[in-house]
Amino acid sequence: MLLLRQDERVNREHQTPIGVLHHLVVRWGDAETATARRALKRWFNGVAFVDVQAQTFAEFWRANNKTAVAGEGPLWVVLGDSTAQGVGASSPLHGYVGQVMSALAARSSRPWRVLNLSRSGAQTWQVIDQQLPVLEELGLKPDLVTCGIGSNDIFATPPKRLRSTLRQLVDRLPRSSVMLDLPLPDGLWTIGSLCSPYVASINRTIHSAAANRGFPVAELSRHFSRPWRGQFAPDLFHPNDLGYHHQARAVLAALPPAILQPQ
Repeated sequence: MLLLRQDERVNREHQTPIGVLHHLVVRWGDAETATARRALKRWFNGVAFVDVQAQTFAEFWRANNKTAVAGEGPLWVVLGDSTAQGVGASSPLHGYVGQVMSALAARSSRPWRVLNLSRSGAQTWQVIDQQLPVLEELGLKPDLVTCGIGSNDIFATPPKRLRSTLRQLVDRLPRSSVMLDLPLPDGLWTIGSLCSPYVASINRTIHSAAANRGFPVAELSRHFSRPWRGQFAPDLFHPNDLGYHHQARAVLAALPPAILQPQ
């Protein structure tokens, strides 16, 4: 962010929007903004890096899913978006799914199978229309289902429709399900604090709908929180290994005791 001197703030109040834009462009070309340019370039590189990850991680889970469907042992089905894919972590197995899977493996004499039906960029309606039908067509009876969705809906779906769609989703989930709520972006980015009340209202819908079905909720809003420094990937949106560690803690804390008991 460009810091303006006090006299510049006074002048800015009398500028037109085009004048403000022109002023920023001129400032961007100044040598003194080199640090800002480098920071923006790092961010663009981070976004490009994560975009490539999204493709390679999806390929990893597609291959893993074939093994899971053909295998034996307790089955965990994962629904959701890019965070369920582990995008932003150092590998697919260092996302929250991989970290929870390691914890389950330590408690079980039979290896857990993970069928990860999530998709990067998914919104709530896509879990209903695209991910759940795949599970239904396979005819499998999962021992555990986790569903974390809603982040991509925040700016893309009207609030009333989002709440309605979340309730529809929870009503469609298998009985062995655990919902994930959304992290509160308080103090994150420039608009994080402004978004937090709305995200909190989405979480209330998730908790209410889950309670009606008797589902536990993994409280990412409590476990994955400030201070944010060191918890994000280079795109400053997806968690890194540490951020996913806190999300995995939330999921493990919400799992029914029967899941965590040695099998």
